[in-house]
Amino acid sequence: MSERTGFDLTVIGLGYVGMPLAKEATAAGLRVAGLDVDPRKVEALNAGQSYIDDLTDADLDAMLAGGFTATLDASVLAESRTIVICVPTPLDEDHRPDLSAVEGATRAVAQHLRPGTLVVLESTTWPGTTDEVARPILESAGLAAGTDFHLAFSPERIDPGNTKYGLRNTPKVVGGYTVACRDRAVAFYSQFVEWVVPVSGTREAEMAKLLENTYRHVNIALVNEMAIFCDELGVNLWEAIEAASTKPFGFQKFLPGPGVGGHCIPVDPSYLSYTVRKLGYPFRFVELAQEINERMPSYVVARAQRLLNRARKPVNGSRVLLLGVTYKPDIADERETPAVPVAEALLELGAEIVFCDPHVKEWAVKGNQIPRADDLAAAVADADVTLLLQQHSAFDLGVVEERAQLVLDTRGVLATSDRVERL
Repeated sequence: MSERTGFDLTVIGLGYVGMPLAKEATAAGLRVAGLDVDPRKVEALNAGQSYIDDLTDADLDAMLAGGFTATLDASVLAESRTIVICVPTPLDEDHRPDLSAVEGATRAVAQHLRPGTLVVLESTTWPGTTDEVARPILESAGLAAGTDFHLAFSPERIDPGNTKYGLRNTPKVVGGYTVACRDRAVAFYSQFVEWVVPVSGTREAEMAKLLENTYRHVNIALVNEMAIFCDELGVNLWEAIEAASTKPFGFQKFLPGPGVGGHCIPVDPSYLSYTVRKLGYPFRFVELAQEINERMPSYVVARAQRLLNRARKPVNGSRVLLLGVTYKPDIADERETPAVPVAEALLELGAEIVFCDPHVKEWAVKGNQIPRADDLAAAVADADVTLLLQQHSAFDLGVVEERAQLVLDTRGVLATSDRVERL
């Protein structure tokens, strides 16, 4: 428990990053508050109703019993020994980093900052943000980082839907503004994370997160581009990837798909590209990967159009079933899902779209409410072409193979036939 009355931790931003953090900290015996600007989230959490895939209502009940409380009142920050900022860091309309949520949260902290408090930023951002953006705002309250309060950066590594690795057993990288700041942050996270990895500064911690996701971004783009030309060469890329993955060293398997989704891969590398461009030159690997991955939804539509043409059917007026509209299997997260640009392109071509997804009850694209199919067998039989965009475990793939008229499998999980093509 903290030396003063109040909370051991306040988490700012009660989303897919903030809530797992609050859960583990509460389970470790810390008194935790959650601060958000959305009254619907606060009301739901305090009522025991979870809106996070990886947090059940039972988990939330246990948190509430352990003292967790959600609030809209920023004055709770003045009562907190540690404050962790977990707010979104999206891109703006010009594909540039949007730090407005980070800046707003940091200003709120500055208004209530007390001596001795540890402030940690977990939101993914470009190297230098903690020192160049967050620190001046926090010090505007009259306290000095590293002297009067502790400041650190620790990148979130939450993988929604991952049942093997959660916050507790995923190594936690921590970088401090000073050595004392780092040590204080390491001590804090060590209370509920099995392995904490200290680095020399906040910039190294910020770069580590961007490096992780840029590595994935570039390699996914590699196999996506290979999928396009392997189709024209008549090469089964999926089989080639499986063969290559038998090598026990020097190779990691990445698979093609209809595009990239979530926050990490579509967004985070752009933060690194932005940083490099400030030096006066482009980060060509990232920008090329972005171009390739953003091309994939239109390529999927072109392949669907080719399938329909072979059956002497135009896209205009054809019934197209989209199987799975989330960005990952077996979760309800739709952030940056490639299903949206696929649907947009099909709608522009005049297709009649239906979707089937056990995790999504309602789905709209550009203001158009897309009809939802509940019966998988009937839906694939009625569709002129089915696009398997996400392989939810609830889908009976045998039914898809047997009942569908035409299928484009973007995930490489269906047996190919005269009616089923892989991307």
